[in-house]
Parts: sequence; structure tokens; C-alpha cells
Amino acid sequence: MPRITVDDRVIEVPEGQTILQALDSTGLLMDGVDVPHYCWHPKLSIDGSCRLCQVEVEGMPKLQIACNTPVQDGMVIRTQTPRVQQAREGVMELLLVNHPLDCPICDQAGECKLQDYAFEYGAAASRTREPRRAASKRVDLGPTIVFDQERCILCRRCVRFCREVPGTGELGVVNRGDRSVIETFPGMRLENDYSMNVADICPVGALTTKDFRFKIRVWFLEDVPGICTGCSKGCNVHAGVANNKVYRYVPRRNDAVNGTWLCDEGRLSYKRIAAGRLRHASVRGERGARDVSLSEAVAEAAARLRGVLDAKGAGALAALASPHATNEDLFVLRKLLAALGVETRGVAVVQGRSDALLMQAEKAANAEGARRLGFGPASAVLDRVRQGAVEALLVLGHDALASGALRGAQELAPLQALVLLDSHQSELQHAAHVVLPVRVAAEKHGTLTNHAGIVQRVSPAVEPDFEAWSEAEVLWRLGAALGLAGFEGRFDALAVSRELESAQPAPAGASA
Repeated sequence: MPRITVDDRVIEVPEGQTILQALDSTGLLMDGVDVPHYCWHPKLSIDGSCRLCQVEVEGMPKLQIACNTPVQDGMVIRTQTPRVQQAREGVMELLLVNHPLDCPICDQAGECKLQDYAFEYGAAASRTREPRRAASKRVDLGPTIVFDQERCILCRRCVRFCREVPGTGELGVVNRGDRSVIETFPGMRLENDYSMNVADICPVGALTTKDFRFKIRVWFLEDVPGICTGCSKGCNVHAGVANNKVYRYVPRRNDAVNGTWLCDEGRLSYKRIAAGRLRHASVRGERGARDVSLSEAVAEAAARLRGVLDAKGAGALAALASPHATNEDLFVLRKLLAALGVETRGVAVVQGRSDALLMQAEKAANAEGARRLGFGPASAVLDRVRQGAVEALLVLGHDALASGALRGAQELAPLQALVLLDSHQSELQHAAHVVLPVRVAAEKHGTLTNHAGIVQRVSPAVEPDFEAWSEAEVLWRLGAALGLAGFEGRFDALAVSRELESAQPAPAGASA
């Protein structure tokens, strides 16, 4: 591997890379070695148009753009010399000639690279006397994106993204010189499945998403690392949180999972955290359902399950797991079923659209984790229910209904005990004898296994504003109420996680 010197620091870098690529691959770019850039992006082709990444290379008479200069063994690079500083100031002055001075009302303020670099390299005053170039504002590019053309600095990241990632190519540069602007091609709209990524890669406030535009100032947000649960890909995200509410998802780079992208469907899945939630535990009797505390609901569930156990034996019990539950939740479920002697268990997974980029057909974050923990197809469980061999059913989530494996909640009407642990409302809650609200992945600690077997950890980004436990805690308390061995004492999420790791360690290199 070539050895190069960057600002008196000797590093080994992969062969065949450019200076920026080498700094990025070693984790030094903008984290130890500051080389400002606009047009370059680690997952897009090299454009070399903004000229902001110029550096001084020993032995070369002119400054070189770091994005398109290949590294060579023995190369000596300086990124902070007066000559480099002067070049960056010149580039920034040209970029600001036509840029509007509207930072206070720009939705990108607070995370704008033009704002950041103008503070560091911008001139104190403009030397131009000509009026700024007029361009369009609030251009509706498609169902997800609004374009303020006058703020665009023509880095062309969005153009290259549409051509190279989804392969749809809706955007292009039209006209020449200072009349150049980015537009959609005639008869086309920006409406591919990854369109909102153009707002992420836009370094200024030109491209913004309709979903987040003017919703909240970004400096009020805390970016909490999380996992998108829209499908089994497990894309890494930053959840923008303020006031105990998730305001947006933006992609978090993980080259082993999603690179730096996120599909629009997954990006908007944050809305399901709060919408349509089950907010109360309930028990259904002869006079209908009534709200109860979680502790009362657990006691009632234990009594109903015990009644069937004592009368019919463990063969009359079955369980349907949720592919949205964490590995820890499913591990406790497996432990509970083993203690009861229940062998009939399964999991249903909703299927949907997929593509060759990120979107997976399985619309659940932990379907693979459920299978690896021993939960087979839900059809085997539901066949026994329809045959009348099952009289008590413990259900996590309503995926059996949503996937079509269960034709309707009325199929479960003959059961003597239907205990439902769910995060969202569904038809099943009206058929269940006991309903217990549970947390979603963004509200609890645990791990999820994506379609490729990569185990990823989740932590709470928000807290539910109603009483709710994780599935693991509900099941633990249920085991204690049933008097089962191994469920003594208080529920300890960390202890469960350690027990899971001991019982089923992740394959080497499969954790992220």
C-alpha cells in the first residue's frame, strides 16, 4: 500500500485511490484532515467542478484538486498552507457572487456547508456591484422535493445521483455559463424511490424535502443513531429527535448495509412510531373490553393461559412471533414457550415491493432474527388453529393479519384465550381476550438481524407517552405470573441480552 504524508502525518492508503478517497477510507477526512469539498461524494462519480478541495502536492507546480488526484507512494500533501487558503477564499468568493443572503430563513441553516465554509473562508464583504442572478424559487420537482434554484451552487451531486444510483436520470444541467441551472428533463418529474436522498447530498439549501421543510430548526434536533424498520435491509439512520418526538430520518453511513442511502418509503416510516398506537391495556369479558393497568392485564393473561394448560395441556397452546420484535424479545418468548412445553410456534412476515438497491420484499426488520431463533412459517400454527387443536394463542404483533396468513380475526373466535402483545391498532385487538401495548424498536434496547445476517443494535430515541413495556418485559412478567422457573426477579434487559449472546452468538464480523 502506498505511504503518503498529509500535513506531516504518514499514512498508508489503498492503491488506486484519489487523495480525498484515501482520506475518507482512513477516516481522516474532516476528522483530523480538513479538506473542504462540495461536488465530491464518496458514493458518486468524480466531477471535479467546485475546485474547493485544492491542496498543495510537493513537486507539482500548481495546486491540485484532491478529489481527482491519484495518490502515489511517497507523495507529500499539504492542506493548510497560505497558498491553499487563498485558493479556497477565491473559490468561496465566486460561489457567493450569486448566492442569496437568506440564511435566517433558509431551511438548511445549521447544517449548510456553504454557511460553514463561508464562515471559515469567505470574504468579509462582496466586491461585486452587479445584481445577483435571478432564478426560480419553490420549484415543485416532484412529490417529495422542493427546489430553490437561486441557492444552487451547481455541484451536480443530485444529477449524478439520479443517473448513477436509482438510474432514473430525471435531473440535468441546462444552458451555459452563468445561465446554467439544474432542471428536470421535459415531461419528467423527480419521483424515483430514492428521490429524497438528493436533499441529503445537497450541500446547500437548494433541495429540501416537503416532509421536513420548515418543520423545525435543525439545531433543536438531537441526531440519535437508529435502524430503519421499514424492511429487512436494516438501513442505518439518524433519527432527528426533539420534544420526545421523531421529526425525520436521514441516512447514517454504513458501507456494510446501506452505504449512505435510504429509500423514500423507509425514510418516511418514522411516522409510524407515533401514528395508530395501542395506548391502553385491556381485558375483554362478557360485557366487552375494559381498560386496565399493564399489571392487571398480565395477571389476566396468566390466568387464562393457566386455565387452558391445566385443562388441555401444553399441546393446546401456540404462539405467533413478531418479525418487528428484537432478538431479545423473541429470545424471551422462546424461553417462555420452552418453560411451558409449547412447540407450536411461527412467524408471519408481510411481503411488498423490492429492488436491487436497498428495498427488500420482507417488510419487517427482524424476520431473519425470528427464523434463526426457531420460529418457522405461521401457516403451521394457523393450520392447527383452524383444525381446533389450539385453544390458547399468544400473539406478538398483527403481521399474521397484515400478511394475509390469517384471513380475518374471526378465525380466532373459537379460542379460549387470545393474548395479544402489539404496538399498533388492528382488527386483532377486538378479538383478543387480553391486549397489552408494547414498545417499537425506536423506544427500546435490543438487536435486530437484517436479511444478510448482520446483527445491529438499537437504543431508545424516544419514550412512549403512555404506559408500555417491551415484549420481553411483558413476557418475563407473564412467566413470573405463571410461576415458571427462570423468570424470577425483576426483568433485566442487559442480562437478557447477555444470555442471548451466550446462547446464540452472532457470526464473526456480522455485527454492526
